[in-house]
Amino acid sequence: MANSNDASLSGNLKRRKFLLTAGLGIGGAVAAAAGVKTLVKEDAAALQADQPKDKGYQATEHVRNYYRSARV
Repeated sequence: MANSNDASLSGNLKRRKFLLTAGLGIGGAVAAAAGVKTLVKEDAAALQADQPKDKGYQATEHVRNYYRSARV
């Protein structure tokens, strides 16, 4: 009877180690993914800073010609 108890205990320890390892692995994967996402956001912000700012809407000659032709 002592042997079956020891085998059951050994199986429980193996299961616990597996679950602990799996949990740590998933946690590490989530942390790595969050780090990559942060790096992507930082790179995007750097790219936007390098690009010139839009001047917004401008009534150029081309736009005025369009408005003139679209009058009813």
